[in-house]
Amino acid sequence: MNHLAFGGASIDGGLYTRITGLAQHAPSGLNTLVSYGTDYGLGVFAVLMLIAWWRARRGTPAAMAGALALPVVVVLAYAANSLVKALFDEQRPCRTLRTVTVEACPALGDWSFPSNHSAIAAAAAVALLLTDRQLGRIAVPAALLMAASRVWVGAHYPHDVVAGLLVGALLGWLLIPLARHAGPAVARVRATRLRPLVAAR
Repeated sequence: MNHLAFGGASIDGGLYTRITGLAQHAPSGLNTLVSYGTDYGLGVFAVLMLIAWWRARRGTPAAMAGALALPVVVVLAYAANSLVKALFDEQRPCRTLRTVTVEACPALGDWSFPSNHSAIAAAAAVALLLTDRQLGRIAVPAALLMAASRVWVGAHYPHDVVAGLLVGALLGWLLIPLARHAGPAVARVRATRLRPLVAAR
């Protein structure tokens, strides 16, 4: 594979340093909250996916197929984003630019572009929006906050998180409609011994 050794500082390095500068002057309580959110916030999407599955049990087979596909979509988004990340080899901005960050800089070789956290969050958010609009209204702002937090703590350039959001959102938008075509298969499963997993009650 040809690696592009992408340099992101020339794109929005100035914006990155302004944001991390703001973070350094922010109350420590806020930075602690953002750090917890950026480290553990993906768990919110796991909970929302579980709720979506539970709610879909009373819905159509197509709705259940979409709910069952949610974690698969997220894994595929992570895999696709990781392939892009390995292609570009962009160093983390906290290693390239002189700035103090809220969190410790990731290790060398842990590339920056695009943001995996943002891709996972966006894939989950869009997939949830297409599966359960009510839950999606919670997931979408949560994904945007996750992306913003990655810049705030110093782990990514702004363009990293924008690209991650686009990758994840695109895959969620493409894959959930495909998954819903598996509705007839879910209907057949509902009539088998596996009924407790997908039954309407």
